[in-house]
Amino acid sequence: MCGRAFPVKVRAADNLKLLQGIRDASPGDVLVVDAKGYLYNGVAGDFVVGLMKTLGLAGLVVDGAVRDVLGIKELGFPVFCRGTTVAASGKAGAGEAGLPIACAGVDVHPGDIVVGDADGVVIIPAGRAEDVLKKAREKLEKDRDREQSVLGDPDAARAYLDQVLGRR
Repeated sequence: MCGRAFPVKVRAADNLKLLQGIRDASPGDVLVVDAKGYLYNGVAGDFVVGLMKTLGLAGLVVDGAVRDVLGIKELGFPVFCRGTTVAASGKAGAGEAGLPIACAGVDVHPGDIVVGDADGVVIIPAGRAEDVLKKAREKLEKDRDREQSVLGDPDAARAYLDQVLGRR
């Protein structure tokens, strides 16, 4: 998952501002939701996630819970959350959409870059995106070169381990 952050803050057990965020976000955006880690009620289930997919959003990151996990998996839409629950949320409307938030202790501003995969989620401040991309590409190339020169060759593997462990 990769896209621009569209931050949303919700009150525990309330997802009306999340729905506003879905409506206001642009295709390709990732909804990043500050639900304060609340796990009793889910901010979204398969229907709400289906709305996100239908409108072309790129993913959902929630510091809180979702529900309808099997239905969400069937949608094939990337969702990262703190937990799951069976309880739905109400619609009182407290919260904010499209303004800076803190999600799991990380500052998130509209337009920041959100990248997520099987290992987790990172938020890249928009102003640092080019530098982070350059460094990420360099790291990938370095890792690829190391794998090609070491893996599959027992002598090279031992030499690498000796080098890392400071042995001569």
